[in-house]
Amino acid sequence: MAYQKDAHGRGQIKVFIEEAYRPLFETSIYTFESLYPKASIKPSYLPEGEIIKAFFDNKVKTICISRDFTDKEKKFLRSKNVEVRSDLIAYDAVALIINPANKDTLISVDDLKNWISKDGAIWNETKRPVRIVFDKLNSANFNYLVNLSGKENLSKNVYALKSNQEVIDFVKHNKDAMGVIGVNWISDQDDFEVMNFLDSIRVVHVSKHAGEEGFQPYAGTIWTKEYPLHREMWMINKGNRSGLNTGFVLFMTGEKGQLLIQKSELVPAKAPVRLIQLTTQ
Repeated sequence: MAYQKDAHGRGQIKVFIEEAYRPLFETSIYTFESLYPKASIKPSYLPEGEIIKAFFDNKVKTICISRDFTDKEKKFLRSKNVEVRSDLIAYDAVALIINPANKDTLISVDDLKNWISKDGAIWNETKRPVRIVFDKLNSANFNYLVNLSGKENLSKNVYALKSNQEVIDFVKHNKDAMGVIGVNWISDQDDFEVMNFLDSIRVVHVSKHAGEEGFQPYAGTIWTKEYPLHREMWMINKGNRSGLNTGFVLFMTGEKGQLLIQKSELVPAKAPVRLIQLTTQ
């Protein structure tokens, strides 16, 4: 019987991860490798479209993106005799951030759709042009905006940068900017770097319709869907069932991985969420 180079806790693999989820996976991979010293996971943080193409080109066996494969994509893989497993591991959200000097702290989904699909958006308070920035073309954040707008081409006031970090930095220094980032970049408030981010930006409240109450993207409002810009986080794997690729996915869907997701203030898909309602007497 041939010797298998890797196992659930041993070996070396690469995984491609949507850049919006980088903070969570940096912590998760560090924790996994601490628990399994003989395992080495090499992550690449890339735009979602590039990750999917790499998976179909057989350049990577394990990926994390914001959606499951479509029926058409799964049918194609089956035609190639490729066995794939998809696991929903968490619920997260798209966060909108602005400069602290900006007083327009509430936006409806209807207004957001107009801003990203039509030219000439202006801030209500200053009447100045809105500049909307996101990380990269074909990223999960970009795909979310395109799906939300219902159009192939976004407004001329929507610009691509190079990363979620660059979006945060741009908003810090531009009063008329609104950034579109993965909420994971600002969700873990036990993280010192996140606290530095939050000192220099403001998170926008989002309502479903104009005139309604707006919500910020916390775990509770993502879980209840009161925050309307919610989405999913999927791990898709075609690695050997007894190999390290599968071992890492099992870690993320298991108790330890789900606790890391919960600590990051995202919503774990495989564990119950505890909601606490405070009342005053």
